[in-house]
Amino acid sequence: MGWLRRRRRPAELPSARQLLSLMDAAPTGWILLDPLGQVRHVNPRAEQLLASNIALPADGLPLESLCSDAELAACVAIARRQDRPQRLEWRYRDEDLDVRVVPTSGGWLGVQLQTRRSLEAQLEQQERWVSDVAHELKTPLTALLLVGDSLAARVNSGNAHLVERLQRELKRLQELVGDLLELSRLENTLPGSGLRLSTVDLPDLVQQVWAGLRPLAEQRGIVLEVLASPGLAIQADRSRMHRALLNLLDNALRYSPDGEPVQVSFASSVGWMLVVVRDRGAGFSDEDLEHMFERFYRGDPARVRSPRAGSGLGLAIVQQIALSHGGRVQARNDPDGGAVVELLLPLHLQSLQPLSGLQGPA
Repeated sequence: MGWLRRRRRPAELPSARQLLSLMDAAPTGWILLDPLGQVRHVNPRAEQLLASNIALPADGLPLESLCSDAELAACVAIARRQDRPQRLEWRYRDEDLDVRVVPTSGGWLGVQLQTRRSLEAQLEQQERWVSDVAHELKTPLTALLLVGDSLAARVNSGNAHLVERLQRELKRLQELVGDLLELSRLENTLPGSGLRLSTVDLPDLVQQVWAGLRPLAEQRGIVLEVLASPGLAIQADRSRMHRALLNLLDNALRYSPDGEPVQVSFASSVGWMLVVVRDRGAGFSDEDLEHMFERFYRGDPARVRSPRAGSGLGLAIVQQIALSHGGRVQARNDPDGGAVVELLLPLHLQSLQPLSGLQGPA
């Protein structure tokens, strides 16, 4: 799909009329708001969910005319002010709805409405499918690993390298299955739900994560530099935060030249914490910056300094962990060389503050 997006010509893009037709055919409700907050389109499913059937005048109507609700209005206002998607679990006329407010270019907003019953049914079906696939994959992989261990004890020295390669590839497949299961669980969990929140000292957790990577780093003369002051803690799921930091540091280690440090720094503002991971490698290509958080995307292998191959799921998992905590992750190139990945997290998940002026150390 990324290739299609890059190759598509502007003349092939759908018109506004075609987009509205697609919206009308959608199984979920959609409301389109212009930059002034006026309702410009309501699809049939949204009319059904809101029990409303109004004819919009040429100059539109305020959202309150369609649905007067302070909670929904606040969600729309936050999405517009922060210019990032918002999600709301909303009770309206005895119906539990899942609401997503999505900012687009030019100040337009899309409001998606979906019944919690249909959403939960979809999630349940996906979870069953993932569980079935995991069972089918993990069982033969475990058996093959046992066969590999048995062969390793029996083959002669001339064939030992073949068995070692078999074991290495089987372990890589086992890790891939584990990553896919973890990503599926994260994608099928609503933000803020399923988290075991506790106070997490981020610099301390970074050091713990690096301890597991240190043997690989020492082989290449790479050290970790942590720029932090005491007391940099957030409320988060410690296990998932460990996984996010592990994936970020492992990614930086793969792309770092031998003998160059990996640096982690922190910045905080009212209600927010920014974790900045830097390496001194070749940086990201334009294609990397466009696709690096997608499933199974891998950058140019010529830029990888480590012989270890990744699954292509690590940064996608980081993104889902960030979203589950009400944060986000983004990447850029350092003007002085190297790559930078920034993980932005709220200090307290229950009390998100508007984001403004937060930058990592130069």
